[in-house]
Amino acid sequence: MFQRLFGRERSRNRQIIGALYAEIVAAARQEAFFSDWEVPDTPLGRFEMLSLHMFLVQHRLRGETGQARDIAQQLVDDFFTEVDHSLRELGIGDMGVPKRMKKLARMFYGRTAAYGTALDAGDRPELAAALARNIRPDAADWRHADALAGYVVTAAGGLSSQRLADICAGSIVFPPPRAEPGEA
Repeated sequence: MFQRLFGRERSRNRQIIGALYAEIVAAARQEAFFSDWEVPDTPLGRFEMLSLHMFLVQHRLRGETGQARDIAQQLVDDFFTEVDHSLRELGIGDMGVPKRMKKLARMFYGRTAAYGTALDAGDRPELAAALARNIRPDAADWRHADALAGYVVTAAGGLSSQRLADICAGSIVFPPPRAEPGEA
């Protein structure tokens, strides 16, 4: 009896997490990031965009309790499981995966701290600088950093206005990236 009761709940949560994760991945893979804003279309560039969108959801769900808190944790767990699978698909051997996973986890949590601090302070220039440092460390002056910072501010605002009940039911909406006025 208990297995039936708990099994259904676990299955329902798995469906919710799957739906939310699919939306996060779809948002992170929007073509405009790579074609218009020059995010590198590489495994690391895709990791950066996925990390950014995962941060946005985690930022929205921080401080929540109950199911929302569980969902936030399960999303992070799934994110790192997918990163592990991706490393293995890239040909990283069993001995190298744990070392790279630690590095990627440090990168993720460092980014979430920097993005969260800038976003909470309403400091768009600092947010743009953090995004540029992490996404385009090779570019001395990444001209699209401010546009991406604007996207993050817009996305965070949109997520904060989405009902928690909808998110906990597996529905989340990200905005499309839009060119800033004066941006080519």
